[in-house]
Amino acid sequence: MYTVYEASNGIEGWNQVLSIQPDLIVSDIMMPEMNGIELCLKIKSDERVSHTPVILLTARSSEEQRLEGFKTGADDYITKPFNFEVLEARINNLLRQREKSQKIFRKTLDVKSSELQITPLDVKLVEDAVKCVEKNISSPNFSVEDLGTELGISRAYVFRKIQALTGKTPLEFIRTIRMQHAAQLLEKSQLSVREVAYKVGFNNPKYFTKYFKEQFNMLPSDYASSKKAEQ
Repeated sequence: MYTVYEASNGIEGWNQVLSIQPDLIVSDIMMPEMNGIELCLKIKSDERVSHTPVILLTARSSEEQRLEGFKTGADDYITKPFNFEVLEARINNLLRQREKSQKIFRKTLDVKSSELQITPLDVKLVEDAVKCVEKNISSPNFSVEDLGTELGISRAYVFRKIQALTGKTPLEFIRTIRMQHAAQLLEKSQLSVREVAYKVGFNNPKYFTKYFKEQFNMLPSDYASSKKAEQ
């Protein structure tokens, strides 16, 4: 279930975007207090909501205005009058693109903006989040709150932003990075499974084994054996 917000007043629209955290925003360019171009620019330059797709609506069809809209980071631009079925189709296309980006991210933590189709601000935030987890990889107490503190955003925004970009909750995001590092250690080091578990922040090797198997579909000991057999 997606939340699509239609902005009709610039200032009010901005406040609603921060409050609601919609999955997509449709905004008229001609609005009181803050126009759609200004609203789009504000959205795309704020780390908390910069991942949110924006469709701009306008009665003016000049190339200059279209170019101005896209320069602010607008994801689509529709001139009036328009068919509502066309608007619905474009909304669905943008939401599918976001789902595709999330699926790509699930396959790899090597984030590339060209593959993820997200803004530079989003790329930086995810890269910073990965670095934060890596820096604290051996700490079993590193939490979502700690991640938010290091990124300079609240726990609520961490949850919404990470899930929107990756399709994972922040806890799953942290665990995925721990498991990726565990896999590298199992493949390239002589550490035991128990030692690897401690290295990536698990006090209980049984829990480590459980989550490792969930991610790689095999026990960590079997993973280590198979990788070393390939060498």
